[in-house]
Amino acid sequence: MVEIWGETAEGFEPVREAFARNFAEYGELGAAFTLYLRGRKVVDLWGGDARPEVGGRPAPAVPWTADTAQVLRSVTKGLSAATALLLAERGLLDLDAPVSSYWPEFKAAGKGAVPVRWLLSHQAGVPALDVPLRLESVLTWERAVAAVAAQEPAWEPGTAHGYHPYTFGWLVGEVVRRVSGRTIGQYFAEEIARPFGLDLWIGLPADAAPRVGKLVDLPAPEAARTGPSGLRLRPKQSVRDAYQDPTSLTARAFASVLPGVDMNDPVVQAAEIPGANGIGTARSVARFYAALIGEADRPDGSGALLPPLFGPELLARAVGPVVNGPDRVLIVNSTFGLGFWRHGPTAPMASPASFGHPGRGGSLGFADPELGLGFGYVTNGMQPGVTGDVRSRNLIRAVRECLGLGR
Repeated sequence: MVEIWGETAEGFEPVREAFARNFAEYGELGAAFTLYLRGRKVVDLWGGDARPEVGGRPAPAVPWTADTAQVLRSVTKGLSAATALLLAERGLLDLDAPVSSYWPEFKAAGKGAVPVRWLLSHQAGVPALDVPLRLESVLTWERAVAAVAAQEPAWEPGTAHGYHPYTFGWLVGEVVRRVSGRTIGQYFAEEIARPFGLDLWIGLPADAAPRVGKLVDLPAPEAARTGPSGLRLRPKQSVRDAYQDPTSLTARAFASVLPGVDMNDPVVQAAEIPGANGIGTARSVARFYAALIGEADRPDGSGALLPPLFGPELLARAVGPVVNGPDRVLIVNSTFGLGFWRHGPTAPMASPASFGHPGRGGSLGFADPELGLGFGYVTNGMQPGVTGDVRSRNLIRAVRECLGLGR
């Protein structure tokens, strides 16, 4: 039996039980979960093996600790979106201005009128690249953004939306670089992570590398395949067909980098891939989302509160549903604000007011302004799925139960 470490405030014991059950019944290897409620941390849990060996040479367990960080996959997109939005909050970036006014090369192939906000809402029409990037181009920022700028849209921008798995990060990141003069990783570190005391990085510094756990691909556990999870466990035939057809926009979007990037590679972790390779702790993911919707406790432990990152007008614009309906890439309905996924059947969170971002394999971060929640769950057990799985859903159910909202 895996020992669970950490703290839960009175009344949140069911969350600890759900976290432990994920290890016992749902294939969890190593994970952490933190919950903020109205700016105060009420749950902070961790357990399992930080660097598991699965299907290979047995190795001694490396216990997950309070400071273990993990690759977040697309949870990173929420961090990247917030970085661009902070520039807008400070009057340095006009979300309605053409991207080409900041990044002239982007106007190629008929994209001259695309506004910045369409990059954030997955409406720009460039989720895939005609020529996938090799690793050396992914690690060379100028090559990656040049390829995105030159790409012809897959649909007329603004007429539809479709999830941009990799290209989202380069699109948003290059606008941030052109406006601020700093890379998106630098701007996030200096203007968001440092003031709020967050162990979150887009581009891992060398001194944090020993803290990072190892991602491991896993099948969905039998309990998730057969038990009542509230999730669609078997995708629709149309979705399966799209992923399996190498010529489909879906397959091409997720194959924008070939061969696939090894997120356990220290060189990859040190690079800035702002759609996919953010790294951090569950505690900091939860704190980040708490800071978006209200005051968050200062990292110095003084008990004093920091003001929210955004003002109410920008926050309302950022998280209000911008697009909703058929997703050209995911082949299911999706709902996005400006960079943030909204709660719904595709990406279940706590309530219709929730917004955040899941990560491929299981990790999830979100805020709920009505319930006052900042939610951060990170895992190294990469189960199938892009938008969350039974483990995060179990934790959400337990949180709702503790708040008296039912399951």
